[in-house]
Amino acid sequence: MSSVAVIDYGMGNLHSIVKALQHAAPETEVVCVSDADTILRADRVVFPGVGAIRDCMQALNQSGLAAVIQQLAESKPLLGICLGMQALLTDSEENNGTECLNVVAGHVVRFSEPLTDSGGHSLKIPHMGWNQVHQRQAHPLWENIPQDSRFYFVHSYYVQPDDAAVTAATTQYPDAFSCALAQDNIFAVQFHPEKSQAVGLQLLKNFLHWDGQV
Repeated sequence: MSSVAVIDYGMGNLHSIVKALQHAAPETEVVCVSDADTILRADRVVFPGVGAIRDCMQALNQSGLAAVIQQLAESKPLLGICLGMQALLTDSEENNGTECLNVVAGHVVRFSEPLTDSGGHSLKIPHMGWNQVHQRQAHPLWENIPQDSRFYFVHSYYVQPDDAAVTAATTQYPDAFSCALAQDNIFAVQFHPEKSQAVGLQLLKNFLHWDGQV
């Protein structure tokens, strides 16, 4: 039986992502864990998160999990979700500037205010709710997910990778921003697949059958 470790560092609704993973692939062993050895032994790893990046990085550094994530990012399939995605970047504007894991070169920036759509209507921050995801490259995690499917978002910051080629998908709010990144054995998404109904479960299923190769 293959296994997936959901990293527990004290931030995020881990119950919902664990349940979604179990539903997506019942044959997979899903463990929610903070133990480094268990994480490193798993076949695949999910790095979720919600909240402030400063608290996230503080928890990861104090627990030693920052180094664990940097290590496994070189060796096995890794899925970053929401704050977990942002933490993979080099740094973030949030909390007056926060150094992140630098697994994917780039920066995390806040939506500029005021935001308006093409009709001049105000857009709220955080970006919250359903929005279309436009796939920019072929990838195993997009299998059986139609182009421009809607996923669920909740965030005030977004990623700007240094290399545009790692952008796997974009979303408009109001301009296009990177909402999914693909770099070798790493895939990361700004949206919440565990809250995105059928297409979100399909993405998780795809991840749980992915060998890290593109």
